[in-house]
Amino acid sequence: MASLPLVREKRRTRRPQDPARIPERGGSRLGYWLYFIPGAILVGAIIFYPLLRNLRLSFFHWRGGRAEEEFAGLDNWIALFSDTEFLQSFKNIFLVILAMVIIPTLVGLVVSALLFDVVGRRFSGKLSSFLRATYYLPQILPIAVAGVMFSWILKPNDQGVLNQFLSAITGTDVAINWLGGSYGTAMGSVMVLMVWIQIGYPVVIFMAALQRVEPQLYEAAELDGANWFQRFRAITLPMIRPEVFVVSLTTTIAALKVFAPVFILTAGGPNKSTYVPSFYAYNEFINGTDKGYAAAIASAITIVVFVVAVIFIRVQNAAERKDA
Repeated sequence: MASLPLVREKRRTRRPQDPARIPERGGSRLGYWLYFIPGAILVGAIIFYPLLRNLRLSFFHWRGGRAEEEFAGLDNWIALFSDTEFLQSFKNIFLVILAMVIIPTLVGLVVSALLFDVVGRRFSGKLSSFLRATYYLPQILPIAVAGVMFSWILKPNDQGVLNQFLSAITGTDVAINWLGGSYGTAMGSVMVLMVWIQIGYPVVIFMAALQRVEPQLYEAAELDGANWFQRFRAITLPMIRPEVFVVSLTTTIAALKVFAPVFILTAGGPNKSTYVPSFYAYNEFINGTDKGYAAAIASAITIVVFVVAVIFIRVQNAAERKDA
């Protein structure tokens, strides 16, 4: 009995056992890489295999179906650069880039700076957020719905809303065929649709980037007598430069691959003048007799997208190193 308190004291002072340790794998990380196998298989099956299959097909003549493939060498690629319709489609890409990249980015910069620096500070953040969401609404609208709506507005003769509006203003009958009358009106209509859809994307991205800018910077600059444009140039642009690169890259890639607006509004008309490379490749795959030539068009688009992406990334890295 005399030893019982001693035993209890030992039980109180006994240190808890260390938790059981998971045995290490001896430095092998094979287990971690196993988790990448399902994703790698899906990426290979959905992206890389069709890409390589399409690139291979560009060196063959193939009528489709069960027809036999005939090796063509570089014939499809040589014909591509002498094809006036293909060259016209790439000329139209510059107008598409203007409508999807340059105009939305510039307008998005100004609008986001106004919403953040003027509306948000002088009125309320809720009003600024509401206006931001309003600008973004065309982005969440399905492109098919937007295209049908614009087709309804731009109907020829006196059936279209725009022609009726112009007739009411001018007092004379306006019957302009906006989508099929001429290259200028057709391409201009497609560009207006692209600008309307695209402008909300940079506004949202730039306003999100401006959230990390200290409001005191704008207040201090305003106290020093800087006007809005001076604050925009000295504070806003340097702070959101990475987001400008991201928006420019993503919208340029989207412009190079644009398909739906042309398909819905003009179907490449009038007289194939509003063709873009993606629509031209689609038309050759569906209606053409040589699927290998269509594969060459699609492969050329892929190469251009890859080159543009590399250039953007290198320019961005060089700018970041310069600022560091």
